[in-house]
Amino acid sequence: MSEQEQPESQEAPSYEESREELVEVVRRLEAGGTTLEESLALWERGEKLADACQQWLDGARARLDAVLERDGAGEPE
Repeated sequence: MSEQEQPESQEAPSYEESREELVEVVRRLEAGGTTLEESLALWERGEKLADACQQWLDGARARLDAVLERDGAGEPE
């Protein structure tokens, strides 16, 4: 797979796994009851997960754009 299709490395979690963990991080932050240090660690983890999800979405968009461009290039206008 290319870098656009999957963030960081082959061992990176899937989009669905990253999103699921991000939802859990947000839930824990919203619930409160954590120390400042725990909250900061959760926030930082959430930022990394959000970035990973965005990389997946950007890669998917690039793939779709490439297909649309290729398919559109062969059609007369």
